[in-house]
Amino acid sequence: MSTRPAITLQVNLAPTDLPHAEHILPHQLRQWGPQVDEVVLVLDLHRSPGRYSEAWAERLPGMRRLLERHCREHPHARAVEVDYSPAMAAHLSRMFFGGRAIPAKDWNGAPFYAYLFGLYAAKHDYVFHLDSDMMFGGGSTTWAREAVELLQERPDVLSCSPLPGPPTADGELKSQVGIREAHQSLAFRFPHLSTRLFFMDRSRFLTRVKALPVVRPIRHRIWQAQVRGHPPYETLEGTFSRAMLDHGLSRVDFLGEHPGMWSVHPPYRSSLFYERLPALIEQIESGAIPDGQRGHHDVNDSMVDWSSVRAIESSPRKRAMRCLAENLGKLYETVLERRPARRGC
Repeated sequence: MSTRPAITLQVNLAPTDLPHAEHILPHQLRQWGPQVDEVVLVLDLHRSPGRYSEAWAERLPGMRRLLERHCREHPHARAVEVDYSPAMAAHLSRMFFGGRAIPAKDWNGAPFYAYLFGLYAAKHDYVFHLDSDMMFGGGSTTWAREAVELLQERPDVLSCSPLPGPPTADGELKSQVGIREAHQSLAFRFPHLSTRLFFMDRSRFLTRVKALPVVRPIRHRIWQAQVRGHPPYETLEGTFSRAMLDHGLSRVDFLGEHPGMWSVHPPYRSSLFYERLPALIEQIESGAIPDGQRGHHDVNDSMVDWSSVRAIESSPRKRAMRCLAENLGKLYETVLERRPARRGC
């Protein structure tokens, strides 16, 4: 540990995450705990309406017990709650948002403030952020050290991540489009950041980017945000991505030295997924990956049968609701465009 800069592993959680976090958090700590100097488990208790707040009150006690248990088992781990106090909000706004107020959530109710608080809460500048549902295969014990080296060698890179999906025989990606990098291992460059996971040098952000831009989504999303009671702001990953574009920065995803490290993410939730999750994690850790999953960053039907979820998503009621939201959004845009311009005083 003394031969490289210290690293913080930072995981964002909320009460609604309990059913998958019970299995995935121990997996994340097995894969990454030995490679880092600190683990910060960030619990967000700001509840917003929508799918991100399902069974919030019922799951909160279990989530607290889960975090307490892992902090006992891992001496370098600590749990912190997101601090929304005026003093902390003002500090974070100066640190990350140019002194402007930071929204608690984005237009869809997804976290915004909590991610920035997680970056702040880390003791060390090298921060590896994970969402609570990210899973990792490969089993490398050196990937985090290699990530530090990559960031030190590449001032044009803001963040890096493990390879998206298990590697294919020809090394190509099947579910994402990136530019192949000249790197000692399989690597791809992207012009945007994903808040699902990123390994970042916080000091580089503070010196190069300095302040995230204010990015508002397209008009019909602003209307949807107002109806749902969410702030009319673009996602944090969209905001970060705009900042990367403005400052000529990129993200690099790489496999690393053998056996490397790669990530997968479950795109849906279902009773079958929760039932399969322990076996799925075992499959991922052991490397028993079907060919149909290789090159794909989202867990697909070769590992979990998502047909029941897709049937619900494509049901007449769901399609009607999406169509209604889209048409109302277009109507909202039309009204704004036809509204007479306000005269000056």
